[in-house]
Amino acid sequence: MKLTIKDTYNKELPEDPILENTPRQVSGACYSLVTPKKTKKPELVHVSIEMLEAIGLSLEDSKTDTFVQTFTGNTILPNTKPYAMCYGGHQFGNWAGQLGDGRAINLAEVEHLSKRWALQLKGAGPTPYSRTADGLAVLRSSIREYLCSEAIHHLGIPTTRALSLSLTGDQVLRDVLYNGNPEYEKGAVVCRAAPSFIRFGNFQIFSARQDTKNLKKLTDYTISHFFSHLGTPSKTTYLQFFKEVMLRNLEMVIHWQRVGFVHGVMNTDNMSILGLTIDYGPYGWLEDYDADWTPNTTDRQHKRYRFGNQADIVLWNLYQLANALYPLINETEGLETILTEYTDLYAEKYVAMMRSKLGLYTIYKKDISLIQEVEENLQLTETDMTIFFRNLSDFNSENSEEGFSLIKNALYKPDEVTKAIKEKWDAWFKNYAERLQQENVLPKERKEKMNLTNPKYVLRNYMAQLAIEAADKGDYSLIDTLFTILKNPYKEQMEHIKWFAKRPDWARNKIGCSMLSCSS
Repeated sequence: MKLTIKDTYNKELPEDPILENTPRQVSGACYSLVTPKKTKKPELVHVSIEMLEAIGLSLEDSKTDTFVQTFTGNTILPNTKPYAMCYGGHQFGNWAGQLGDGRAINLAEVEHLSKRWALQLKGAGPTPYSRTADGLAVLRSSIREYLCSEAIHHLGIPTTRALSLSLTGDQVLRDVLYNGNPEYEKGAVVCRAAPSFIRFGNFQIFSARQDTKNLKKLTDYTISHFFSHLGTPSKTTYLQFFKEVMLRNLEMVIHWQRVGFVHGVMNTDNMSILGLTIDYGPYGWLEDYDADWTPNTTDRQHKRYRFGNQADIVLWNLYQLANALYPLINETEGLETILTEYTDLYAEKYVAMMRSKLGLYTIYKKDISLIQEVEENLQLTETDMTIFFRNLSDFNSENSEEGFSLIKNALYKPDEVTKAIKEKWDAWFKNYAERLQQENVLPKERKEKMNLTNPKYVLRNYMAQLAIEAADKGDYSLIDTLFTILKNPYKEQMEHIKWFAKRPDWARNKIGCSMLSCSS
């Protein structure tokens, strides 16, 4: 097994001089050196062939003991120095101070085919940032991260990736719902990959500590390696950098809204500077279209991170990043202009995205009311978002009165559809039919284009839960089945049609399907 190691983060940025791996405040450093915890009996559960190839390895490499030992933390790659990042962040809107990689350890940066990948083990043991936690992860949450990060990628959404999923052979104590009933679960490690795992919080911690020197070092490093087209660092460059971060995160959240993904815990330490979907904790997929839904039990009361609020939270987080970068710029006008631009751009891009979901490729002002009306109708009674939009591509604009029959399969409680609800849908389909007749796209072409925007298969929570329950019994076949299906979410895949279905009734209030916590 041969990897091309090209470490930069732990060579170019300041290192924590204290080597003791104990929970503590780390100042004046971007990272702390950490050795992953030895695992008892590591076992590879699944590997992404696509990511193997991306980092320069083969399927045969993944079958070796060296691979398993390396990507569960038992063996350190030659000439590398594993480390945990130091960062801070706002959690649920409140400044939490130092956070850092409490259960993630960066192994190394590798280069292959002119692309750089940082490889990181999640669940590999304690670090100086673990606070009172053990730094470990369980199979349950590891399966969710492994499957979802790859599923999100194949939906065309910027994200961190997953290389491998492994059991550690250790038992890990977790309180799933934080209700005082902890139980032992199987320990696991996911090796995840990204060009970088730098977050908003990496900048925030230095700014909060008034450590402008290291704030500048980190920002210059980030621009040099990931935004090099911006040129030599300067006040203007820092503003351009902030604008690019804004645009990338705007693109990301538009995609989330397009496919009904709800991140669940959009704290600033969970926001990637590269605009990647990062940290798959209590995420969920919008099944019945409810803009107020959040999958996170911790957020159930205030619903800060609900589906309909995600774009506003990205903006709020960008304000925090702007505050963090301010010491390098020393003026607010440029930052405020960029933040204002986000609001205007989001409104514009959201409407464009919704037009594509509806198969509208020319621009008419009345489209906005058509979009608003369909969103309102979807919430009149529980209606499955994925099934509704996927089936909509079959709508015949010459028979608008048949429109409602298309969405019956998407209704969770068809018996609750009143005459008033039916009339609202009939009126909408009539307007939609008239609007489609103003398009120059043939029905077949429109269907093909809509089906590239509206996925047929997403990782519904009940699907992940079924894979988790089977894996707990030693059966990993469903992990592989779902992994395969989710690599082609826009294709019909008739052999897997049973997964194009509404959430089953048994999953409505089941732990792991509707109720999730940050516990992992």
